[in-house]
Amino acid sequence: MTEPYVLVLYYSRSGGTQNLALHIARGVDRVAGITARVRTVPAVSTETERVAPPVPDAGAVYCSKQELADCAGLALGSATRFGNIAAPLKYFLDGTADLWMSRALVGKPASVFTSSASLHGGQESTLLSMMIPLLHHGMLIQGIPYAEEALNQTRTGGTPYGASHFGADGAQLSPHEATLAEALGERLATAALKLAAGS
Repeated sequence: MTEPYVLVLYYSRSGGTQNLALHIARGVDRVAGITARVRTVPAVSTETERVAPPVPDAGAVYCSKQELADCAGLALGSATRFGNIAAPLKYFLDGTADLWMSRALVGKPASVFTSSASLHGGQESTLLSMMIPLLHHGMLIQGIPYAEEALNQTRTGGTPYGASHFGADGAQLSPHEATLAEALGERLATAALKLAAGS
């Protein structure tokens, strides 16, 4: 039997969401008995005849639906797009009706994360929009409680709805953003293990 994993699935164009994903994975890896699996999705091209390579040139590899189905927990991340989920991630999720019909994700914990280049920039509405398909899949949404001290102190990103980052192209996370992302990963991994043991 393979070790359970938290799927850290994201779409990032300029690096902010990717940086959050990597810190969430660090938090997952703090928990014994479970690992992080970092994955992305391909961009949606306006050139309909263009075909993306099956493996990206750099960064995380593309996620398969089977990896989503088999995860013990999910951290879903997207850059903000006018206060909403980015099209490539939405496109991937729109193709998961078969997982919905088979109830593959029911009862599994999930968290969301986002980044924006402008302060706030629709972060909370993006986080909430990412929760909607997860609720339809029957996943158990988990945020960040105010018991995490960095949530009370942050002047950059971080919300009770999920981890977030504010910064221009590829900017590094602030100390509070990094702390909150890692705390989210650790909480998600702990919940995933407990729920898997009870099933």
